[in-house]
Amino acid sequence: MTTKRSAAKPSVSDTAAPILSARALGRATLDRQFLLRRSPVTVKAAVEHLLGLQAQNVKPPYGALAARLDGFDPADLSRLLEDREVVRIVTIRSTIHLHSADDCMSLRPLVQPARERELKMFAKDLPGVDLDRLAVLTKAYVEQEPRTPKQIRELLLAEWPDADPLALTIAARCLLPLVQATPRGLWKRGGQVALTTAEHWLDRSADPAPAPDGTVLRYLAAFGPASVKDMQQWSGLTRMKEVFERLRPRLVTFRDPHGVELFDLPDAPRPDEDTPAPPRLLPEFDNVLLSHADRTRLVPLAYKDRTWKGNTAFPTFLVDGLLAGLWKLDEAKDASATLTLQPFGKLTAGQRDALTQEAETTARTLGVTGPCDIRFGTVRPQ
Repeated sequence: MTTKRSAAKPSVSDTAAPILSARALGRATLDRQFLLRRSPVTVKAAVEHLLGLQAQNVKPPYGALAARLDGFDPADLSRLLEDREVVRIVTIRSTIHLHSADDCMSLRPLVQPARERELKMFAKDLPGVDLDRLAVLTKAYVEQEPRTPKQIRELLLAEWPDADPLALTIAARCLLPLVQATPRGLWKRGGQVALTTAEHWLDRSADPAPAPDGTVLRYLAAFGPASVKDMQQWSGLTRMKEVFERLRPRLVTFRDPHGVELFDLPDAPRPDEDTPAPPRLLPEFDNVLLSHADRTRLVPLAYKDRTWKGNTAFPTFLVDGLLAGLWKLDEAKDASATLTLQPFGKLTAGQRDALTQEAETTARTLGVTGPCDIRFGTVRPQ
């Protein structure tokens, strides 16, 4: 399989920029996401290249790497968490992500403006609350030892009994870079959410907020080609157009089928749209499906609302580079398991066979040691 690289040159003018089909955009993004072929890079290198992994729940980071890395062992990621080389923290889009320690200390300050906008949404629920004092109290409390959200809330309610309890905890999360201490997030080990500051957990001083330019380039390397709005969707930041304009001489430009201008790194891979894309099983909330304003490069419009039911988000799978269904792994106490696949549409016999093989690989990577029944059926919420 060959990868085509565009011969386009950086140019201030974009009126003649080549048009990339949705399928071509999808192949480019899948290549950069290690989803066209599994990568041999280390776990830490993958986490950094991908600019973090969605970690709303404990298992998704492990599932994300199982789909992307050759020979991935969940114990390797768990060990990085124990060694504090990676951490779980609220960053982009106000959601919990798993980042390397370096990215935690740089990305969290970068997205602080988004946290401040979030805090303003709860201002009416914080009557009389001195936010500076709230930050000081919380910092001292969680640096004594990691504290649960309930403990933090009780501390703050004692100081401001008329404030909304949820708003108080959100204020603490927005004002301080709070990481989830282990054992939370470790593989096959339980642990409630307990928070402390990133500086205390990593024994490092806070970095000043960096210029966004470097992160834009890294975003394009992992998710491009992309528009200004795509970058804003991924990061939760606003007013990014001037950053792209500043970087324009270093970038190439394209247009999507709707005429939207897309930016990219000159030497980034842009495979032919007919490049084979093997099936992949992704965890719930995977960033590859959430990090563009226009998601049609990977998500058919007919399926854009099919991955949720109520408050439940389902793991998904890709077929031929597109969202094609849901899956669920149920493990029994005797080490056996059932993995259910629910396609949204009809699959060819070859696609079903390839998807079944990929499901078996995923189950084994995620620790299933006994018999695993791969079946097609209906995925139901827990």
